[in-house]
Amino acid sequence: MKPRVAIVGAGAVGGYVGGHMARAGENVILIDPWAEHIDYIKRHGLHLSGTQGEHTVQVQALHLYEVQSLHKAPVDIAFICTKSYDTAWATTLIKDYLSPHGFVVSLQNSINEECIAGIVGWGRTLGCIASTIGVEAYKPGHIMRTLQPGGAAYTVFRVGEVHGRITARAQEVARLLSAVDSAKVTTNLWGERWTKLVVNAMGNGLSAVTGMNSLSMYTTEATRRLMIRLAGEAIRVGQALGYEIEAIRGLPPEKWVAAAEGEPAALEEVEGAMLAATQRMTEAGRPSTAQDILKGRRTEIDFINGLVAAKGEEAGVPAPTHAALTALVKRVERGELAPSPGIISYLNA
Repeated sequence: MKPRVAIVGAGAVGGYVGGHMARAGENVILIDPWAEHIDYIKRHGLHLSGTQGEHTVQVQALHLYEVQSLHKAPVDIAFICTKSYDTAWATTLIKDYLSPHGFVVSLQNSINEECIAGIVGWGRTLGCIASTIGVEAYKPGHIMRTLQPGGAAYTVFRVGEVHGRITARAQEVARLLSAVDSAKVTTNLWGERWTKLVVNAMGNGLSAVTGMNSLSMYTTEATRRLMIRLAGEAIRVGQALGYEIEAIRGLPPEKWVAAAEGEPAALEEVEGAMLAATQRMTEAGRPSTAQDILKGRRTEIDFINGLVAAKGEEAGVPAPTHAALTALVKRVERGELAPSPGIISYLNA
């Protein structure tokens, strides 16, 4: 029998992933606090669009107050796809509706496995990285992908056990995700997690404060160089913490650190890789933190650039650009500053 899959947080990533799983015939239930979103899906189905075509998918959807109905048929796999600051309540919500062999997968930004394990136990906790998926829930019942699929050329989903071994359940999660895009099981969950954090920290906060989309940030020299500086700081922090950082844009982490330190050959190579990456981008694509600013929502900045800065302080490896960028995003959140490309002068002072 097919596993019963719950997506807790059916916004951009969760809704897109769950929608494509359902489209492939999997047994999927979407759960989300956005009432209008769930109502639309119940009445009209979930509309998926963007770089993987137009699809309307009929899929079961539940309001939070309807989750108790799952006691009749518990779920086998629960994906947590909420914002990082909502991890604890989302995991607590689904905990009592897991089957005896059920488990929870963090499909989120940042590093939330410890929080999840504190609620359901380490034995019921898996991690999954969605690398450069590029999705946006732009209105109720409608989710658009803004990046070209990775396919055989680039693995988008990396599933891992916290202990690093390859297991049947991790392989099953990778199989489910392959309905959306390329997926694999990794033995380096924590290194993959920090690598994804490096990539998020390069662009999320910067897009939020400048108002620029991903394509513009990559093709504009000033922001591109600032992204490289952010990457270099985050990599140094991750390495100090003992993480095995994976290649970024096809280049080893040492190359990014050298580029951040101004080594000419490394800088040229890294910038070339960044410009090559724009081939998967569209004008509509912007990181989730920038999307949150546009929607007037709370951002995850404390779990992205803020986490790099905090962990850097713990490890004795300062990340001043991340700390400064976190403070700027919070000022934009509060309405003290308006997003503008010129705001990067605060970071270059």
